[in-house]
Amino acid sequence: MESNKLLAAILVAGIVAMLAGFISHKLVKAEKLSDNAYKIEGAASPAGGTAVAAATSAEPIKNLLASADVAQGEKISKVCGSCHSFGKGEPNRVGPNLHGVVGRVRGSAAGFAYSDAMKAKGGTWDVASLNEFLWSPQKFVVGTKMSFAGLKKPEDRAALIKWLSGQK
Repeated sequence: MESNKLLAAILVAGIVAMLAGFISHKLVKAEKLSDNAYKIEGAASPAGGTAVAAATSAEPIKNLLASADVAQGEKISKVCGSCHSFGKGEPNRVGPNLHGVVGRVRGSAAGFAYSDAMKAKGGTWDVASLNEFLWSPQKFVVGTKMSFAGLKKPEDRAALIKWLSGQK
């Protein structure tokens, strides 16, 4: 007798759940969105393409440099300071010392073991190349040991480069 009551309770609960689901679907009509409510960069859109094309290079910062805030650049450098030193004559850390990096030959900081990719890149660190590198180090120097994701805001890159340029 007890097992019959238990099976009846389970059966009644199942029927009630099914009826509740049926009634709720009849009362509430879900509308399919024509466009995503939140745009996610690089995510597939309903049309099958990508919602927003991912940037392939850093935006130029030449116009931003004139109004860039050196104090803001110094604040942003705190992120870099976990791996790099900035003072003249300070030792290298996980990354090379960045004092006087603007205008310096790439891969030339004394006593630092650069990746083969950085050594092969060649050239000099100018504003344009620093902008590209700070935007995405792995895209600018494929194979670099630097694991930093990059600074995506052009204003931040301009401020940091202006601050680094002042270190002579």
